[in-house]
Amino acid sequence: MSETPVRVRFAPSPTGKLHVGGARTAIYNWAFARANHGTFILRIDDTDPERSTEENTQIILRAMRWLGLDWDEGPEVGGDFGPYFQTERAEMYRAAAQRLWDMGLAYPCFCTPEQLAADREAAQARKDPFQGYQRRCRDLSREEAQARIDAGEPYVLRIKVPADRGDVVVRDAVHGEVTFAARELDDFVIQRTDGTPTYNFATVVDDAAMGITHVIRGDDHLSNTPRQVIVYEALGAPVPTFAHISMILGADGKKLSKRHGATNVEEYRDAGYLSDAFVNYLALLGWSLDGETTIVPRDVLASQFSLDHVSKNPATFDPKKLDWIQAEYIRSMSDQEFADEIMLPELHEAGVIGGDFEADEAWVDALAAIVKPRTKFPADVVSVTAPVFATAETLVYDEKSVEKGLAKEGMGAVLDAAREALAGLEAWEPAAIDAALEPLPEALDLKKRLVFQAVRVAVCGNLVSPPLGETMALVGREDCMARIDRARTMAL
Repeated sequence: MSETPVRVRFAPSPTGKLHVGGARTAIYNWAFARANHGTFILRIDDTDPERSTEENTQIILRAMRWLGLDWDEGPEVGGDFGPYFQTERAEMYRAAAQRLWDMGLAYPCFCTPEQLAADREAAQARKDPFQGYQRRCRDLSREEAQARIDAGEPYVLRIKVPADRGDVVVRDAVHGEVTFAARELDDFVIQRTDGTPTYNFATVVDDAAMGITHVIRGDDHLSNTPRQVIVYEALGAPVPTFAHISMILGADGKKLSKRHGATNVEEYRDAGYLSDAFVNYLALLGWSLDGETTIVPRDVLASQFSLDHVSKNPATFDPKKLDWIQAEYIRSMSDQEFADEIMLPELHEAGVIGGDFEADEAWVDALAAIVKPRTKFPADVVSVTAPVFATAETLVYDEKSVEKGLAKEGMGAVLDAAREALAGLEAWEPAAIDAALEPLPEALDLKKRLVFQAVRVAVCGNLVSPPLGETMALVGREDCMARIDRARTMAL
């Protein structure tokens, strides 16, 4: 671990919702900070006034909270290195740009777009290996430049890349040593004509001011890195460790997009995915604990995450694997956890139970025990529990189930026998109910499947339901008998 305390940031642009790729970047930054006892900063890069909105900012913050990625500095939290919105840091960018000009490390450029285009075409025509900005204004005197500015001539501010700088070598924690040819580095713009900073300048000013030690981001930013290194050097700021993570692909091998299905975080939240399961899955898209472990709880991720286990190869988003991880997280819950965190909230949300709902704790646990194995998503709870919360009068009978399970010769006799067997039970408990029904197939000389199908449809309304004994115990003796009586009118 470095002696310098780890400080990382996630800096989304509020031009849209938080997408899967951005969420994974946030997870890696958060986990790296937590594993190294460092600081995780959330910064909103809202310098695109036409596309950045307050609504999108709130959507991003809401998604971050749902993901459970608590930030140590940033919006709603504060910190010693704010403000944490780029639009509120404009004066810092102007001051930094002015300082570089005063030091002779930047200069005003008055070249028009037409001049720049002509220079580019000329460089291409003569097959010049350097086809960037031709440095026309690099050697203007300070006095001449100031006079042209005072005269109202439009200009941008360009950084002065040292003529002897040589290749930029980036030691990337994921990709290893990456070399960028010096001939590709022109004197790029750091401040636009309207005084606003360019991305490569603003992000470095911010990262330097905030003491960022590691920049963990998507590898689509790798090409920006040499220019940013030049800015760090000009500012006299330490260059952070970079870690560029691979893109996420769809099943077709192309970059994940809307054509592959849901792409933003809130779509997965609304679909019923558990936050822990979703974070676990995204973390595995490019990182592994040991090459084998699939279920990585949040506390393990926060203590064991390291950049050495991040792959440089693109990851493929697999919805089936996500669903499997979701099921594993639900399965690992205790019955009480499942009841408190999923089952009861879902039933309340659906209006199945009200705020005044009261039930014996053992009854709720028993319900959770039969519902949990049949729940892939929270919304499943309502359909799985429907037979339990219905009454003999309100129970909905599935037409196909009635046709298959009741509307057959002899099924009336099955229900009569079942009612008689159940009527004599002293204890209305799952084991006793199952034991009372068990002898019926032999006594009636019918296949077991036919007998239990009839009883199941009578009590539950369909052929697919949780275990019969457990369900009937939860429904209660009186209502079960009433359901059998009602079903008797449908049986032959």
